[in-house]
Amino acid sequence: MVLSHKIALDPTKSQVEYFLKASGTARFVYNWALEHWKKEYEAGNKPNGLKLKKQFNEVKYSLFPWMKEIHRDAHSEPFSNLQKAFSSFFKKKSKYPTFHKKGHRDSFYVANDKLITSERKVRIPVIGWVRTRESLRFQGKIQSATVSRTANKWFISISVETDHKIKRKGNGRIGVDLGINHLATTSDRQVFENPRPLKKVEGHLKRNQRNLARKRKGSNNFKKAKIVLARTHMRVSNLRKDFLHKMTSKLCSENQAIVLEDLNVVGMLKNHSLAKHISDASFSEIRRMFEYKSHIYDVELHSVDRFFPSSKACSCCGMKNSELKLSDRTFKCPVCGFEMDRDLNAAKNLLGRASPEVTLVDTGTSRSSLLLPSPVVEARTTAFY
Repeated sequence: MVLSHKIALDPTKSQVEYFLKASGTARFVYNWALEHWKKEYEAGNKPNGLKLKKQFNEVKYSLFPWMKEIHRDAHSEPFSNLQKAFSSFFKKKSKYPTFHKKGHRDSFYVANDKLITSERKVRIPVIGWVRTRESLRFQGKIQSATVSRTANKWFISISVETDHKIKRKGNGRIGVDLGINHLATTSDRQVFENPRPLKKVEGHLKRNQRNLARKRKGSNNFKKAKIVLARTHMRVSNLRKDFLHKMTSKLCSENQAIVLEDLNVVGMLKNHSLAKHISDASFSEIRRMFEYKSHIYDVELHSVDRFFPSSKACSCCGMKNSELKLSDRTFKCPVCGFEMDRDLNAAKNLLGRASPEVTLVDTGTSRSSLLLPSPVVEARTTAFY
């Protein structure tokens, strides 16, 4: 299993200057490769990252001598990134790759054989030792590292191949229903309220956005206002991730089996009335955290088919209430008269996937045939646990 630990850096001014140059070099090489990829394709050829890398290596120091100041890892990895971007595009998992902009997701790559870690410091090629805010959390073989910038702060994400495990506190089995009002409701009656981090900081965001719009583009005040806005966005992200990590770690540490619903988040975001709230809840990130933490805590994670009517089915008799509306927060069964909180009923239905004796009356399909075990695949990387 490969885990990544994202650690805040405490660099000097000269080190920050190198970070900016290396990030700019990586951006320049990526844009160069994308431009030549398009030209090769328009000429009727079949471009790929490896061919473009060979072409670039032949001319890079003669055409761009300033690259000698930057370690070669920074201007070799962009070709692999571009190849992955096009592979994802061809599989219809992402949009067509676009040119990278200055100041947007600045980052550069460091290979594992060039990286040395020690107690609260890391050695990066060319600039030497850089102080870190904490030590590397995982023990194992280092695979790679990426130095990146968020707002005006620098981080390093170190990928480690490890067998890191954490002993569970309990051995329960739960179903987890995700929502907007209550971010998560479990079948054992635990309710996690939605922290709504975007709503908490939305006033600051609007004020900072107005302040940035009033500045002359390119001026020093514009750059300062841009950093303030970026730090506000970072605060929203940090608030959200902090809560999600605590929630998912708690559930994984207390249970040996967790059942989730396979939500169509992309389709849900097409509802413009709820899109902002769904994005703020970050259902996909919750699923991602459960995926890799299930391996750390040795938890069985199962996925329920998205078309299973978990909210409309009665967890007592199995009858489906087709009249249930989104505004109805209490489930009422028209057959047996059973009443329960809508989210709790859905969570119990998700857990009920292991009870083949229950039948959905309106379809005549047994729950066992609808809810076959489908453990999720191993997650490649993560930032925290």
